[in-house]
Amino acid sequence: MSNFLDEYRPLIEQSLSDACDFENSAGGAMKCPDKLREAIRYALLAPGKRLRPSLVLMSAQACGGTIANAMPGAIAVEMIHAYSLIHDDLPAMDDDDLRRGRPTTHIQFGEATAILAGDALQAEAFAHLYRCVGDRIQAAHMIGELAQAAGASGLVGGQEDDLAAETVSIEDFASPRAAREHVESIHRRKTGALFVASVRLGAISAGVGNEIIDALGRYAEAFGLAFQITDDVLDYTATDEQLGKRTQKDVGRGKLTFPELMAAEANARDEQGNLDVSVGIEKARQHAAAMIQQAHDALGVLSSLEISGASAGQLHTMADYILERTT
Repeated sequence: MSNFLDEYRPLIEQSLSDACDFENSAGGAMKCPDKLREAIRYALLAPGKRLRPSLVLMSAQACGGTIANAMPGAIAVEMIHAYSLIHDDLPAMDDDDLRRGRPTTHIQFGEATAILAGDALQAEAFAHLYRCVGDRIQAAHMIGELAQAAGASGLVGGQEDDLAAETVSIEDFASPRAAREHVESIHRRKTGALFVASVRLGAISAGVGNEIIDALGRYAEAFGLAFQITDDVLDYTATDEQLGKRTQKDVGRGKLTFPELMAAEANARDEQGNLDVSVGIEKARQHAAAMIQQAHDALGVLSSLEISGASAGQLHTMADYILERTT
């Protein structure tokens, strides 16, 4: 991971730990059970890149805001992300046993407790915003923004369509391009919605207007798609140890991946007539680079409105990192 995130990570890690320390919660019937607390902390505090909370803080600073005002949004986003990973790994979903280099939450604590830990994190995300954002109107705006990103037309809807995609092939679509556009629509929700929410929450915390919030949203839409494309490429080119999770599981489950889709779109085949994924990998990298250029272009609005703060350059760097990452 590049050093440019180092200034944010210690603050984020401490704030995450504080947010899921239920020792001071009310006693009696309102006390968080010890096993549930342990499972929540296991999932939320697992070693991670912290891209989403970092984006909240970066976008806030780019809009002239402060880390202190943006931190509740950063923590809430990471709580939703952690909950989604717990549920995504469950046997009924993607059935993974490795996440961030450790056993997944349901392997470590049992399936029932893992489900409850995910449920709790989802609720705690909104409770955290309610408790920690002092301006009630701003708190409502942020709660609504995150709820929309995490809901039926966002993250959860994308996950549902992703599961359904295991039963379709490229030949089921009018063209390889149509297949790719369908997969992109899935990932704009399953992966991209939280990236968009991250930058919008940061901007909202800084009190800027809708034009700037929307421009940052366009940045994150392109960023999120590039992130998923790169993730698919790494699924072919990296090891389990490098990624901290099982590789090539999507291929094994019959899901369409960007290298496969890009190979089909280019009609690139090997000597046996099979799709040439090596060509698809290069085409996918080019597509990701085009998305990152779109992200850079969206940031131009910040400069034109002359509100760019100390971290506008960090958002550029974050986008470039997506193309360079190897984990």
